[in-house]
Amino acid sequence: MIKQLAWTIGGLSAIAFDSPVLALQTTTSTGESGIDALRLHQAPYDLIGRKISIGQVEIGRPGQYGLDKAASGNRAVTLAGVFLRDRPAKANTNLDPHAENVASVMISADKAIRGVAPGARLYSAAVGSLKTGGQPEECLSAQHVAMQNSGDVRAINFSFGETLERDPRANARLDGNALLTQCIDWSSRFHNVLYAIAGNQGKGGIPIPTDNYNGINVAFSSRRNGIFNKVDVSNLSDTKVGLAGRLNGKEVNLGIRRAIGLLAPGSNISLLNTSGKLTKVTGTSFAAPHVTATVALLQEYADRQLRSKTNNWSLAARRQEVMKAVMLNSADKVQENSVNSWRLGMTKTIIDKQNQDWTASDAYSDPKIPLHAQMGTGQLNAFRAFQQFSPGEWKPKTIIPAIGWDYSSVSANSAQEYILAKALSQGSFVSVTLVWNRLIELNDTNKNQQYDVGEKFRDRGLNNLDLFLVSTESNNAPSSICTSISEVDSVEHIFCPVPTTGKYKIRVQYSQKVNEATQPYALAWWTP
Repeated sequence: MIKQLAWTIGGLSAIAFDSPVLALQTTTSTGESGIDALRLHQAPYDLIGRKISIGQVEIGRPGQYGLDKAASGNRAVTLAGVFLRDRPAKANTNLDPHAENVASVMISADKAIRGVAPGARLYSAAVGSLKTGGQPEECLSAQHVAMQNSGDVRAINFSFGETLERDPRANARLDGNALLTQCIDWSSRFHNVLYAIAGNQGKGGIPIPTDNYNGINVAFSSRRNGIFNKVDVSNLSDTKVGLAGRLNGKEVNLGIRRAIGLLAPGSNISLLNTSGKLTKVTGTSFAAPHVTATVALLQEYADRQLRSKTNNWSLAARRQEVMKAVMLNSADKVQENSVNSWRLGMTKTIIDKQNQDWTASDAYSDPKIPLHAQMGTGQLNAFRAFQQFSPGEWKPKTIIPAIGWDYSSVSANSAQEYILAKALSQGSFVSVTLVWNRLIELNDTNKNQQYDVGEKFRDRGLNNLDLFLVSTESNNAPSSICTSISEVDSVEHIFCPVPTTGKYKIRVQYSQKVNEATQPYALAWWTP
């Protein structure tokens, strides 16, 4: 019997201890103390990710019941497919307890330790030995997973990465140009899949592909008084450190572009290991799968709405940009303290490593910085993401409800506007998130519409979109904090108190053309 097991995957760590499973309470990282996903499993929502395909790419893979002897003791984690890169996995090879635990966060069907989306179909690819492969093989593995279920995989989890020391570029930096990073940004758009990437953790970690633009990088939180609400000190996600010292461009993004998009629980997470024993794990590895599996819950709901031909629902609900905007915009920042829901009903106040909340950050005060360096837009809340998503899609130039989303496009040197139906009260908060893709193209030398080892990608850059909350009377933004005008990020985010009671609209502006003249985007908003 294993008494203690520790492993490290590129700087992400976990420690396992045997313990009676029956002693575990279900109010863990998936419950109210964490992302509040278990509520969606219950009536009237009944969302567990049924028939939704998600993916996983790691160095190793989980065991599959019926294929691998090691998986015979754990039937709670059932996989839809397992692979070695782009080939079917061979029995009893490339098994990894780390990958098993990550899969458990997503799809465990155990009654005591339930995953975020136990009904989802999980496809898992092992990259295999790093001695015989690197970023090209990792890209190949990601592509293979994205192509499963007839190309309908909604999200893919990366709880591993590459060190800059293994990157073949001279003087490699986190500038978005590593092959694996470009692969992720290309696949996001080409395969329409949202990548959840474990945020870099600790010096000498696995920063590639945390310099991506089109996925979501996830940092991890720890408990205070039993509630996940604090950025864990192990996260390496503060660009202020990097700008002043040797870490700039090595462990955090080069320049001022922020890396972290969301926070999720990741400290002392209770899971089942391959033998069915209780395991305690810690790291960004176990925060990212909370995000990946939440996509499955939301997508089950979207497919339900599409089947019933509900008004204000279209295939745009399946867009990866929409999923990203919805989860970022609905994240917890500052707990509600008003009967009027002026803080949008947020359930937790999330604090950073300096014990300050989102409103004390430069992301709150500086319109050119949309994301908090340590927590992005806040901590994932699956139930609030459902509340953000469920009102459906509302198009520009129409009267929109207090909560909703849209997938649309805007032309260069023009804008799209969304007019809020109700007046906003002074002091109430508004949350708006705009998401669009960096344009990465595959240099497809053999014209087979797939990445092949040896092929490269072409970076066509990022168009510059800006976001404003605008008074319908003055046609101007009421304050600088009610604007988001980053020149380097693929996300704009507003979280601001309304200065003056009145009618408002949301403006999406295409400010600078870098590649195409028309830019698709996703927008999510939440007002009182």
